[in-house]
Amino acid sequence: MEAIALKQSNLAKLPANVAVPAYARETLVPGIVHIGVGGFFRAHQAVYLDDLLALPGNAEWGYCGVGLLAHDAAMRDAMRAQDGLYTVVERSAAGDSARIIGCIGDYLYAPDGPQAVLEKLADPGTRIVALTITEGGYYVNQGTGEFDADHADIAYELAHPEAPRCSFGYLAAALALRRQRGLAPFTIMSCDNLQNNGDVTRKMLLAFVALRDAELARWLATHGSFPNSMVDRITPATTDEHRALVRDSFGIVDAWPVVCEPFRQWVIEDEFPLGRPAWEKVGAQMTHDVLPYEKMKLRLLNASHQALCYIGMQLGYTFAHEAMEDAGIRALVRRMMDDEVTPLLDSVAGIDLERYKATLIERFSNPAVRDQLARIGTEGSARIPKFVLPSVREALAQGGAITLLAFTVACWFRYLEGHDEQGREMPLNDPYAARLRALALQGKADAAALLSLRELFGELSDAPAFTQAVGQSLARLYGLGARAALEQIVA
Repeated sequence: MEAIALKQSNLAKLPANVAVPAYARETLVPGIVHIGVGGFFRAHQAVYLDDLLALPGNAEWGYCGVGLLAHDAAMRDAMRAQDGLYTVVERSAAGDSARIIGCIGDYLYAPDGPQAVLEKLADPGTRIVALTITEGGYYVNQGTGEFDADHADIAYELAHPEAPRCSFGYLAAALALRRQRGLAPFTIMSCDNLQNNGDVTRKMLLAFVALRDAELARWLATHGSFPNSMVDRITPATTDEHRALVRDSFGIVDAWPVVCEPFRQWVIEDEFPLGRPAWEKVGAQMTHDVLPYEKMKLRLLNASHQALCYIGMQLGYTFAHEAMEDAGIRALVRRMMDDEVTPLLDSVAGIDLERYKATLIERFSNPAVRDQLARIGTEGSARIPKFVLPSVREALAQGGAITLLAFTVACWFRYLEGHDEQGREMPLNDPYAARLRALALQGKADAAALLSLRELFGELSDAPAFTQAVGQSLARLYGLGARAALEQIVA
């Protein structure tokens, strides 16, 4: 079978086992602009909208994608060559299924034309601006929870308000245009893995806008909407192996497909003054209280990801399912969830917590997804403070256990050195990589240097129960090795 290039004109030629958009793409109106068109967005929010567009009466809710960063040029090239189409492959033990997603009607690459992006954001038809800009993209000082006004990106944006480069700069400039033109602000919806992600977005963006234009900040505070949401779907980074899978198994030449697990979940706070898609018709849950769902997911799924990835890389594993086949890592994950995190969680309507945890173990262990540990370990300086440390703080306040949570932090510290015990490189992708690595190499088995980073640890830098637990685990990792340290901690 000769593979077919993915383009609008070739949809009818695709194999019968590949689902294609069941709507007229040319009728779509881009009511949503999405900043950060990466794998997760394309496997999650875009799939929900694609399902909705297949139902009549929803053509006003197409997507316009926006890329701001230099590396987004590759996505620009792929999306333009393929008329905005791409393949989603769901992988499970039962087999693979493929579908073509068509809800992205346009893609703007900001470095090519900043003004075009600003005008799109300021367009009266743009009612929602959604974000997947990673946990580090919100400029939060992790130690204080306040806006990091000293960040280099922010210094640039304040000096060049008419030539934005980062998401906050574009949002502020576009909101200023809307205010000048008598338009209401668009709803800003974060879809990143942050507890209270809408509240965080509101706080950080308002702090930035206030430094830029106090009147604009007051207008946004009065009229803006920042709904919270909880998002969940394991989506590994696209590789050449995935491109070959799409070509060989489904006969499609796709420059940037996305592979994911079958599971997906989306809980959204229903606060959209300018209207919204009827996401509830395609499986999303609309609510007025996202927090219990967020807390459960971030503390169990995301924190467990941190627990398994750093020790997993030190033991030579590449993928999450390989790490979960290791009895020690599996025990670490399950016991951390059961003994140290679950006691901190409130009941969640409609959720059987024991079943939820068992499902997480199944999802982490899915061999078909082949989720990369290096991907899970990206931006630990943002993820450890957001996923692991909140449980540490609550447990200390309640007199609960933190042994395994502290071990997870110690494993991150050991990973920051850059090589495992066999000298194999452990790639470090973090905005603070140089500083973190320097401190890790300086301290080695002594955790004090890294624990002194108050912008990450805040008051925990002075909490003896925490610093001693992390220090003891890090000393074991260096002194005994990763395997023996793991066996001791789960014994």
